[in-house]
Amino acid sequence: MIETICVIGAGTMGSGIAQTAAQGGFYTLLFDINKEVLEKAKGAIQKNLQYLFDKEKISAAEKENIYNRIKFISDTNDCIANVFIEAIVEKLEAKVAIFNQLAEVNHSEVIFATNTSSLSISAIQAKVIQPQRVVGMHFFNPAPLMKLVEVVKGDQTNEEVAQTIYQLCKQLNKTPVLCKDAPGFIVNRVARHYYLEAMKLVEQGIASIETVDEIMEASGFKMGPFKLMDLIGMDINLAVSQSVYEAFDKEERFAPSPLQIQKVANGELGKKTGKGFYTYNA
Repeated sequence: MIETICVIGAGTMGSGIAQTAAQGGFYTLLFDINKEVLEKAKGAIQKNLQYLFDKEKISAAEKENIYNRIKFISDTNDCIANVFIEAIVEKLEAKVAIFNQLAEVNHSEVIFATNTSSLSISAIQAKVIQPQRVVGMHFFNPAPLMKLVEVVKGDQTNEEVAQTIYQLCKQLNKTPVLCKDAPGFIVNRVARHYYLEAMKLVEQGIASIETVDEIMEASGFKMGPFKLMDLIGMDINLAVSQSVYEAFDKEERFAPSPLQIQKVANGELGKKTGKGFYTYNA
């Protein structure tokens, strides 16, 4: 039985997942070694809950109860839970290290779920103690709003573990989709060309950034590709493109865009830095 969920990493995605878990009624731990990041996460969650209250989506009591179900921590020894959802930097070694560190202070049957969007679940679990309990749980940004969650089975993922996470997604009012470990999983593999072809149009002078976004939104997409890349974060989006490109033996159709590479090199990462393909107010 899942009673406590611990989210590792209090950035935009991690704080969003923690809010989602608390809204689902779970006692939630949000861990980050950086106390400034934790403070920022507190503010973001309070702001999100206030928005829901203002829109009459939740009551004042619910707003308070949801927030009070979240405990903000910075010591790994306090990370005791039934399910861990990792949302840290997209580096395999870092993810493996935190899972193995958590394994030392937790029961052998806890589940380790990774929110990775570009790394192989099988590669991560191959280096983790008791790899059968490692599974992908890929949320989309913003986590409290986006319904879809990809539940990804690695080569060694126990079927019961995958089903437990699948059911947990439903308890969190999400729409889970089971898939096998593969480059980009389902969504990011399909979505590569939403971004890459859009950037090619701009690079070749066929259309402007604004025109591409306007046309795609007029076609029914909630956000154009450039606005979406700014929201996701240029660095994260590029990392996924590079990962998929490498996984497919550098097949040309998956080649990262020079336009995006330059944006990342210039530190223009989107909304989180105030500038990406568009400029944002602080």
